[in-house]
Amino acid sequence: MEAEPLPIASPCIRICCLDDHDVCLGCFRTLDEIRNWQASDSAVRTQVLQCCEQRRKAHDEKFPGLSSLGT
Repeated sequence: MEAEPLPIASPCIRICCLDDHDVCLGCFRTLDEIRNWQASDSAVRTQVLQCCEQRRKAHDEKFPGLSSLGT
């Protein structure tokens, strides 16, 4: 019998600060993504994490030399 895979953990780093577009500058999730995380399945969580990485990269390109919060 195979063990059920563990759910994908939240990317929250406990440094919450929303920008003008309701994107957290700590984990780069939107406010809706944060609200829906607990109800999301692994496929949705994986997609959210991919979007977070894209947002983080865009932020780092827009603000070079200014590391994101918590990193």
